[in-house]
Parts: sequence; C-alpha cells; structure tokens
Amino acid sequence: MAERSTAAVDVADNSGDEPLTAKADQSTSDGVAQNRERETDSEEAQGSGGTESPGKASPPELHSGHKLARRYRLEECVTRLDGFSSWRAVDEKLRRAVGVHLLPADHPRARSVLAAARSSALLGDPRFVQVLDAVEENDLVYVVHEWLPDATELTALLASGPLEVHEAYQMVSQVSQAMAAAHREGLAHLRLTPSAVLRTSTGQWRIRGLAVNAALRGISSETPQRTDTEAIGALLYAALTQRWPYDNDAYGLSGLPKGVGLIAPDQVRAGVHRGLSELAMRALANDGATASRHETPCTTPEELVKAIAEMPRIRPPEPTFTAPPEYQRTSYQQGYGRPAPHMGATQPVTAPPPPLQSRTGKALKWAVSALLIAALGLGSWQLAETLMQHSKSDDTQKTKTTDGNGKGTDKTKPSKLLKIQSASEFTPSGPGIQEDEVSLAVDGNPRTAWITPQYKGYANFGNLPNRKDGSGIIVDLGVVRSVSKIDISLYRSGQTMEILAAAKDGSRSASLGDYSERITPLSQAGKSLTKQLEEPIRTRFILVRITSLPSDSDANTYRGGISEIRVFGS
Repeated sequence: MAERSTAAVDVADNSGDEPLTAKADQSTSDGVAQNRERETDSEEAQGSGGTESPGKASPPELHSGHKLARRYRLEECVTRLDGFSSWRAVDEKLRRAVGVHLLPADHPRARSVLAAARSSALLGDPRFVQVLDAVEENDLVYVVHEWLPDATELTALLASGPLEVHEAYQMVSQVSQAMAAAHREGLAHLRLTPSAVLRTSTGQWRIRGLAVNAALRGISSETPQRTDTEAIGALLYAALTQRWPYDNDAYGLSGLPKGVGLIAPDQVRAGVHRGLSELAMRALANDGATASRHETPCTTPEELVKAIAEMPRIRPPEPTFTAPPEYQRTSYQQGYGRPAPHMGATQPVTAPPPPLQSRTGKALKWAVSALLIAALGLGSWQLAETLMQHSKSDDTQKTKTTDGNGKGTDKTKPSKLLKIQSASEFTPSGPGIQEDEVSLAVDGNPRTAWITPQYKGYANFGNLPNRKDGSGIIVDLGVVRSVSKIDISLYRSGQTMEILAAAKDGSRSASLGDYSERITPLSQAGKSLTKQLEEPIRTRFILVRITSLPSDSDANTYRGGISEIRVFGS
C-alpha cells in the first residue's frame, strides 16, 4: 500500500492527474475550462485501469521489464489514457527511480510534448519536478522525469482537512514565485491542479508537469498567465476551505453550491485568515466579489507575488508544550513514613517529658546553648568570607571601559537575536543562482530554505568558471553591530563552507577579499553550523560561503542550500 502511495506522488507527475474525455482536448480561448470540466479524482488515473479515448493513436504494447535506451526499465503502468501512458521505472545506469511518459511517435501531440519537455528541462529550476530526458526512439516518444519518494501531493494533504494558515501561506508564496519565474522564461503550466503541487519532507513545495501536462492533453491558452494565476487562486481556496471553488466536485473536494456563484473563503468556513481569503479572490478575479470588496484582481503570477509581499508576514505557529500533571500530595508528606491523618480522626497527644530540675541538667543546657552560639558565629563568618571572595572574583572577571568623564562602564552586554535587515546571494563571478529564494533563509522558519540547482559531475558547483569562488548568502544587519554568535541550519549535511565578516567599516560586496574577518575555517559541516565567538566582532555584513555541495539523488549530482541564518549579539 505504501508503494502505491509513492507512485501516486511521482509518476502521475506530468500525466494522469485524472482521465479526461476527448472534450478536454478542445481547450477554450482563456484556458480556464480545464478547471471546470467534470473530472474524477487523481487516484483513478493513477491506476492501470484508465481507458483510451476513441480515435486516438494507441501506444505500443509495452510491459513491465521492457527497457528503453538500454537504461530505463519499466516497472508498473500507472496511467493509460488519451493515447499515452505513464510508468514507474528504474534508471539502471544511475540506480534510481524515475517516472516515464510514453506515446507513439505518430501521435498528433508527440512533437509538442517533446518541445514542452525540452523547454522545461532547460529551465532547471529546483522548485519544479525536473525533466531528465526527452527522446524519440524506435517509433516512441518518451519523457523521463524525477521521482520524489518523500513528497505528498496537495490532494492527499487536503483529504484530512484544510491546511494550517501558515502552511497555506507558504504554499501560495512558493508556488506563485515559481510560476512567476517560469513565465519570465516564457513557460506556462496550464494544468496547475492540486495533484500537480507537492510538499516535500523538508516543507518545500514543488510543481510537477510544467508545460508537459498541458502538451500531453493538447491544452493551450491565449492568456497563459491569467490561466495559471486563476489556478493558483483555486489552489489557495481549496487549501483554506477544503472546497473546490467551482460548482463541480473535483480532486476529492466538494464544489460550491450550484447557482450561488463564487463565495469568499472566509464566508465558506469560519476562522479563515482574512488576508489569504482576499488574496484567493483576487487571483480568481470574480467580478462581483472584487467589486464589493474594492480589490484589484491579480492577473499574472508576478502580480500575485507582489500582493503576497504586501501582506503582513504570517508567522509559523508557536510550538505547544504539554503541561506536567498536577502535583499530588502523598501520605508521606506528613512525616517520614507516617500515614496522613483522616479528616475527623482524633490524634493522640504525646505529653512532653518533664523538665530537668537538677543542677546537672541546667549546666548541660547552658553548655549546649553555648556550643550552638559558637557554631552559628563560626558559620556566619565563613559564609561572609566566601561571599566576599566570590564578589571579588566577579569584579576581576568584568572588563571595565572608561567614558569621557573617566567613569567606569561595564563592557559585557547580554547577547540577543539580531534583526537581519536584508539578505542577498554571494555572486562574485556572475549572475545569481536562486536570488528570489534568498529570503527563505532569513524568514525565521527552518522548514523553508534557499536551495541551489542540481549540478552534475562536480561538487564545486559543476566546476563552472563563474562559480570558482562558490556561492552563498550575505546578510545585512542594517548597521554595525557587535556579533557574538552565529547559528546556521543547513538544507543538507556535507557542505563545505565557512563564515566570514566584512571589516567594521566595510560595505556589502561581491568580492571575496572584502570579507577579511574569518569567523569559522573552511570545513565540511553537518546539518547545522554554530559558532560562539570568544570575543565579539563589530561588523554589519556577514558572508555564509559554500564551496562544495553534497551528493543529491545519486553519486553524480550535487545540491545544497541554507535553511536559516540567525545572528546573535548586541
């Protein structure tokens, strides 16, 4: 059962979210009809029982164990519909699981599928499930893509209820940023459904089927940015309400009541975040709702990114702690091993012994009293001497400075978490890698991260000339501060890195030589890197530099990143 769930996450990737009839190929001019067709859940398409549409070219009869390019061994057919099929497969050369889409070379959409797959592969953005190969061979066209065993699609997450507000905020933020980057390169998705959006075990959101999903079904649009923006709005709507924002059921979600139109999420379900509710409506661009609330519709992913940036940041929920059980008094509190008295019970009163009346008794009492007084005096003297020595020791350990009036001031100050004014990529020899994700490394959430692309062949950023000094992140504290501790959470262990600081009077720079203060040596780090400085340093700019990346999905690919940077001082 677990194996089947994994296949549902990855192999449906650029294909079978849900089987469509031939009507799905007749896309509308605005490309939005794809969201409003009568569709079934993605699980149906992920079984092998899908049926082919009449009149379509049928893929060759393939079976488990068939090998493509002497490398990709087919394991299980996951989807067979509309003239193409999707398989779970194994790349025997690199010993890793992959997904494969197959269709005949004479299929009417074979050329567009190849073109879409190759364009998507050139993008190389890690926020999308990567296309690894796109080939025409032996009357077959096949597209090979990544397999993400640790990812869960949004459809499965919503099966148990709406997303928590911070999780919904992260989803729409990351998906919008990724789609804005894709559209800047001229690529559209046009098939952005809940089964096309995945959350990894690290909290990252990834999108599968960029350009390819639409090409497999012959979907096109005259307004691709508008189509993808409305799809993002539908995803956010579903994440907030566990309802599909149209009057039909889809992806395991119930649609809205027929005939009432589009209702704002905060009117569908109590407790929905007002800002996210308005954002969903702006993306869906319903005229009636936007007119009543005086909202400006978002018609491109870029506009959606700007709208999210203008919202107050939604913080992750505070961790909850279980209160300890209430302290229970036991019977042993009343005495050493004696049971507690019952209410109303009469306790016997022991008569005190008769006083000593003899001279010997009186002398003994006076002697004992004298000894007690002497012991108390000796103890008090020793305690006072110890306290005085401790006070002197503390005074000698404190460093005193003198102000202009000659008065002594204490140099030591308590360390606190410093606010990071801004962050940018360290790009000494060329353009940035993932500049729009840098903020994820300083957002206070270790589950989000700035992640490098996947480099092949060489751990030193692919041995590219413009990466000879590595990469990383520069943080700006706003003003010169006294830094005493740096705590860094890393996306993956095994990265070779160091922490440097600019001189006190330095400025933000892309030149490695401008960071003359070495905080840590260049060495391999684990999942985190923490440095407590013996003597605080004065600086404004801190560089977290990475020179070598750990292995990614196999021994020939490399990827790294930074999850969170925290700076302490005064």
